[in-house]
Amino acid sequence: MARLRWGLIGCGDISRKRVAPALRDLPNCDLVAVARSRAELAKPFAQEFGAPKWFEDWQTLIQDKEVDAVYIATPVYVHAAQTIAAAEAGKHVLCEKPMALNVEECDRMNAACRHHHVKFGVAYYRHFYPAIECVKEIIRSGEIGRPVMIQINAFERFNPEPGHSRHWFVEKAKAGGGPMFDFGCHRIEVLLNIFGPVGRAIGSTANVLFDREVEDTAVALFEFDGGVRGVLSVSHAACEPQDTMNIFGSEGSIHIPVLNHGVMLIKTAAGERTETHPPHSNLHQPLIDDFTEAVLADREPQVGARVGREVAKIEAVIYGH
Repeated sequence: MARLRWGLIGCGDISRKRVAPALRDLPNCDLVAVARSRAELAKPFAQEFGAPKWFEDWQTLIQDKEVDAVYIATPVYVHAAQTIAAAEAGKHVLCEKPMALNVEECDRMNAACRHHHVKFGVAYYRHFYPAIECVKEIIRSGEIGRPVMIQINAFERFNPEPGHSRHWFVEKAKAGGGPMFDFGCHRIEVLLNIFGPVGRAIGSTANVLFDREVEDTAVALFEFDGGVRGVLSVSHAACEPQDTMNIFGSEGSIHIPVLNHGVMLIKTAAGERTETHPPHSNLHQPLIDDFTEAVLADREPQVGARVGREVAKIEAVIYGH
């Protein structure tokens, strides 16, 4: 079996919980190197996941001839510089979400990857949820009639103190925005996946509870080209966690109380039923597997440059940029 040799740039929580295990465990992947700015932690991380090489700076990693592709798991404000440099070094790039701080950065990243003939993907892993594919199939079948409205709530209490390792998430220059930028982008990709292009979007952001540089609560309204209306609500301020999706059609509805669990309630005139379509135990693994196969088979990844840029474009509208 052909295998892709990976370098991992950034060794934070997501890398430890999901990315590194997937790169270690997938049969078509070899994790050969990691880069971590805290040099004293690079070696133990590499050894934990079986990577034979470790570096303090990512610039050295991307020049390694034994690395074919890099996974960029760093804060969003360095995604553009790292992606462009990796592409110039001839490495395929799978980049954490959101893709970049703005559309202009997305365009420069995409141009560099095209010019250097490397594959580029963005880590919108919900694209591979079985529940999402099931929703699309139910809509295609006509079981709930014509889709009318979709409502998504994503609430996660979060307001780190200065000095916290994740404080950069609430620094505008580094994070780009608050919850709408951080995890709202995941839901925008889900909306695009289910209903296609957005014809019009309106956003409202506010600091309802916390005094900080980025919003703690936001709402976005969408008009899809097919006529469906959508509402996306996100918050760092609400105390109750939410990860809901509700789709209302002319003849029925689909209700998902926790998207990460994949339990669905389908209601139609014929009755109600519950289905369970859980995601992979490692949420990132199907994403990484698809990108790896895309490189090995010389095809485009399912979640690539176009999707990443489109999400960034919609985010810009929501924030009024």
